[in-house]
Amino acid sequence: MTTSESVPSAVHIGADDLPFVDIGGGNKIKVLQVKAEEGLWIVENIFQAGYEVQTHRHTGPVYGYTTSGAWKYKEYEYVNRAGSFLYEPAGSVHTLQCVEDGTRVWFQMYGANLNLDAEGNVESVFDGAGTLAAYVALCEAEGLPRPNVLVS
Repeated sequence: MTTSESVPSAVHIGADDLPFVDIGGGNKIKVLQVKAEEGLWIVENIFQAGYEVQTHRHTGPVYGYTTSGAWKYKEYEYVNRAGSFLYEPAGSVHTLQCVEDGTRVWFQMYGANLNLDAEGNVESVFDGAGTLAAYVALCEAEGLPRPNVLVS
């Protein structure tokens, strides 16, 4: 048997290898990975009570895992708490609201978030590449070194 093909290796990112940056009001984001060809972007957020993400529609599926605190969607009764897993199918529409300070959520998203106005019209678009560019700019604005986000 010959092993002329290289075996891919695992990639580890430690908890402190990438910084959180402030997105306003003590709410923070860390971008972990962006795979533009797959439309994949993975982020971790820290939210404060009262924070609300604009109503949006997903063009691809989203997976969310809450590690601390609590948040919900304005449109639903359930509350996501530490240990909660959430699957959002492509096309789903909702408004994230944080209900506890220090809420931490990890999101694995495919495609884009189409941010909607009150009439349901697309007002802006967030995707992996744009989120990564904003993250890098925020790191720079905070005097942090360029983050070593997994990008492909």
